[in-house]
Amino acid sequence: MKSSSLAGAIGASSRERERASASASVSSIKFRMPTKEKEKESLIPIHLDLDLDAHRYKDAFTWNPHDPDSLVLSFAKRTVKDLELPPTFVSHISQSIQHQLAEFRSFGGQDMFIHEKIVPLKLDLRVNNTVVRDTFLWDISNFESDPEEFAVTLCNDLDVADPEVAPAIAVAIREQLYEIATQSVSAVKEAKLGKKGRRGYELSKGGNNALDVSRYFGSKGSGVIRKRKDWYMNGPTVDVLTNEEVGTLEELNSRFRRKLDEKEDSFLQG
Repeated sequence: MKSSSLAGAIGASSRERERASASASVSSIKFRMPTKEKEKESLIPIHLDLDLDAHRYKDAFTWNPHDPDSLVLSFAKRTVKDLELPPTFVSHISQSIQHQLAEFRSFGGQDMFIHEKIVPLKLDLRVNNTVVRDTFLWDISNFESDPEEFAVTLCNDLDVADPEVAPAIAVAIREQLYEIATQSVSAVKEAKLGKKGRRGYELSKGGNNALDVSRYFGSKGSGVIRKRKDWYMNGPTVDVLTNEEVGTLEELNSRFRRKLDEKEDSFLQG
């Protein structure tokens, strides 16, 4: 199996990494996703979870914020037609996507700190009958990283047959990278609001998201490659559920959701 779980060129020794980190300067750039961007394309994660008229629609996908807004309504109409959802879903799907696009665009032009920073990302998702779990490291200073390419490689390594799994993994990665990027913008704002000295020092050290690689791969003197006896601790796992298992799981999720809705209704009424 290929080492798909070591994303972003994590092959240097800890000693070399310390030297590089000491000489690296913190740079400020304008907000963007810390991923590879093709011409006029910057994919962002969109998450929908709507419960209307006794129907529920839940989905996650990527969207190019540079596309015309008119495509949002067209997408909503096509989705409602294809899934045979009530017409009321059209406006709610459209509004939810527009809201998330507006939030992303609101960060445009704002500063974010970028420097060498390795962060742990986690996968724990079910797509149809396939369950994928993994924890791996990602270099967010590498703007050539490609979540879609990584997801396809991971699925090939794990012999995942369902073609819907790779796109779901890419979305999950982009969701986490988006959150990290927005947190970086917030950190810059804090630094500009009078905490420049102390906060600037923290950011140069890697901020709240900085990762001590030795915690995951052993002592600082042993390098950053996992020892063979520790591979099983962080390796990816794939489970293929039977239709019966999926039905049971969905019923449990449905019960849990109903309980949450009942508690929310009780709170609003009381």
